[in-house]
Amino acid sequence: MLVENVMTPKDKLIVISPMESVRAAIKLMKTHKVRSIIVDKNTENGAYGLVTFKNILQSIVAEDGDIDLLNVYDIAAAPAFSVSAKLDVKYAAKMMVTSSIKRLLVLDNNELQGILTMTDIIGILMESVE
Repeated sequence: MLVENVMTPKDKLIVISPMESVRAAIKLMKTHKVRSIIVDKNTENGAYGLVTFKNILQSIVAEDGDIDLLNVYDIAAAPAFSVSAKLDVKYAAKMMVTSSIKRLLVLDNNELQGILTMTDIIGILMESVE
């Protein structure tokens, strides 16, 4: 099975500008009830990033709770780990396990196609067990 058959597609993702505040990122995450948001690339040849609860918590600790001093670009994991939509899911899963990451951006020609999460992969495994 290919990543494109399992991933969450681009149209269901929350994307934020790298220059937005961390507070704005938290509000988006709360509003959309998501644990991560994608940080848009700032140039055509730039890299997408990812902001998770962990990034936010680390920034709060580092700045002694003052998240208004930081923008999303400052705390994002960029470039985010990514794979092709045409990759077999088993290789993406192996990458996630060996790198201890829970999310992979799905990119083709440096354009966002979606996101693959451990939850997506586990969901497919659970369906195959039924």
